[in-house]
Amino acid sequence: MKKELFTIDYTRIPRAEFDDELRILEQSAEQAALKAYAPYSRFNVGAALLMDNGEIVVGSNQENAAYPSGICAERTAIYYAGAHFPDVGIKKLVLVAITEGRRVEEISPCGACRQVIMESSMRHHAYPVYMVGVDSAIVLDDCRFLLPFGFDGKDLPQTS
Repeated sequence: MKKELFTIDYTRIPRAEFDDELRILEQSAEQAALKAYAPYSRFNVGAALLMDNGEIVVGSNQENAAYPSGICAERTAIYYAGAHFPDVGIKKLVLVAITEGRRVEEISPCGACRQVIMESSMRHHAYPVYMVGVDSAIVLDDCRFLLPFGFDGKDLPQTS
């Protein structure tokens, strides 16, 4: 048996260093979070995608009393982008969360969203993820870093 180490590089950007594009995407994600339907968890998440064509696509979490019937902000935005811009890649993903009237520090996608984020990069190209908190953002330059050793479907039978 050989133990190996897997590390992931990330960057922390202080709020004072946000560029105009990141500020706009953060505001878009925050506005989406404020429109979330989260009466059960009271944990509002907003996602903003900057598409390669310059469009901004937003999504918010949508809960249901039958919990498995809900959907997270990340998947809402990515599925909308796939339906409306199937030939356009994602340039950036920005996430924010609000609970009890305050911003959450260092929001991170759930496992299902990590899978969808990773697989969405396979349609066009990998993209960075910005997890924006109160004072800074954690940035992964490659969205695939969210799910190391992820299942990407390459081992599934190929259809002809």
